Amino acid sequence: MQNRTAYSGGDGPAKVDLDTQLTAELASVVSAARRRATRDGDRQVDTAHLLHGLLEWDPAVRDAFDGGPQIARLLGYLVQRSIGYGLQWHGTVEDSGAVPLVTEAGVPGWSPAAAAALDGALDRAHARYATRASCLDLLAALVDDPESRAVEVLRRASVDTGRLAARLDRCGPGAS
Repeated sequence: MQNRTAYSGGDGPAKVDLDTQLTAELASVVSAARRRATRDGDRQVDTAHLLHGLLEWDPAVRDAFDGGPQIARLLGYLVQRSIGYGLQWHGTVEDSGAVPLVTEAGVPGWSPAAAAALDGALDRAHARYATRASCLDLLAALVDDPESRAVEVLRRASVDTGRLAARLDRCGPGAS
């Protein structure tokens, strides 16, 4: 798997290359995650930032949860991140162990798990011969890393991540 998220750190031609691989909705999610990380004073965009953006920006992502009360709980946990829940994460690098720790020359501004999730979304899109990754692709990739912050938030909100992953696989990855 190549590291395509290395493009996301700057504003030059490489950033444009990554943007051409994302649906408009997913590009909005990525931008929202970057803004949230900056606003919260976090050093890196992590998987919880991405999950928060997905839930806010894409109705198809909310629908993937099958209408349960989990959406309100998830947003509640994510909103309190900077004032309570998630403070243990503040100032730390998210590294679930699923990918090697990023070095200085790696993916500036992204946690290793977030970078791996975006790569997973791109891989999922390419597996179905799509040219752009969608929000559902990213949600599926986030759920695939059981040690990520996003999955920790999902579990705390009583989301059965195995069931969610199966639902995403059954409905198939589609553009959202």
